Amino acid sequence: MSLLNRNIRWKLPLLSVAILAIHTFVLYTYAGRAWDISYTDGIVSTAILALAIWGVLLLINAFPTRVGIIVYALIVAAVLSMAVTYTQWWVFRLSLGKDDPQHLTWLTFSTPFRFIFNWLVCTWTATYSALQKRSDELEDKFKQHTDASILLKEAELYKLRQQLQPHFLYNSLNSISALTMIAPDKAQEMIGKLSDFLRSSVRREAQEKIQIDEELRYIEAYLSIEAIRFGDRLNVQFEKEYTDDATIPPFLLQPVLENAIKFGLYGTTGSVSINTHISLQESMLTITITNPYGPDGALPKGTGFGLEGIRRRLYLLYARADLLETKKENEVFTTILKIPQTHVQGNTDR
Repeated sequence: MSLLNRNIRWKLPLLSVAILAIHTFVLYTYAGRAWDISYTDGIVSTAILALAIWGVLLLINAFPTRVGIIVYALIVAAVLSMAVTYTQWWVFRLSLGKDDPQHLTWLTFSTPFRFIFNWLVCTWTATYSALQKRSDELEDKFKQHTDASILLKEAELYKLRQQLQPHFLYNSLNSISALTMIAPDKAQEMIGKLSDFLRSSVRREAQEKIQIDEELRYIEAYLSIEAIRFGDRLNVQFEKEYTDDATIPPFLLQPVLENAIKFGLYGTTGSVSINTHISLQESMLTITITNPYGPDGALPKGTGFGLEGIRRRLYLLYARADLLETKKENEVFTTILKIPQTHVQGNTDR
């Protein structure tokens, strides 16, 4: 709603009624004028002043910039108040003529007081409207900034999600390429599972949060593909203690588990166990993933993005930097994810 429409809708009529009442009361009570003359003077003066107020709103609304708008408002108020006072004097002089010399004398005497009153009303209206216009502009600017920040946040989240899949996809395609030569049946099986997995990813793309059970089904599909790559060497176990309505942002666990698999299997030929514990306590879903790593602590190339991408994504979603923790102890690497659950209370063993 524009500044003009918002003020005309109810403020201008209310102000006009108040001015009419004050004007008529002062003329009748303190000036000793007759009731009909006081009322007529009040109606005419108020009508002229109301037109001036409407003009103030038009001029303030049309002002093109915020620079100097208060000074501009005061100038408008001064000019219009003089115009109103002169118009009132001119109208009464023409309408009354010599029929009521006493009222003409009173009109001349009261002109300075009329000007002061008109100036106060016009100045208040102009200043209030100017401040309201500036407030509206600042509010619009803040809204635009907020909308831009939201769009930027959504764009970064989308970019982070899109960066997660290629790492896994490249590895899967390389494994399929190798399997086509030595185990065509496994290559065919892996292609089928990869197709189902990617189809599921597309369906989940637009969701902001999903139930943890749905994310785990997605992880099972992912692990079934990794099992073809690594065979019996990979063993992933889950411990679950949470309620059915616990939620998690989609695609959050896969890069963490992918990171754990690379940590655990890099530089080794034996089997590796990766443990995942999921619990819900005091409206916080905690996911703890542990995996072994070599004593030298060497990392395979290309593993730097996963956890940092998750950390950044959690910060964008929850505005907290403490939702991802990692630690190394006794050749065990631990990753702890915390997902706030504002809609969930308590925990249930499953």
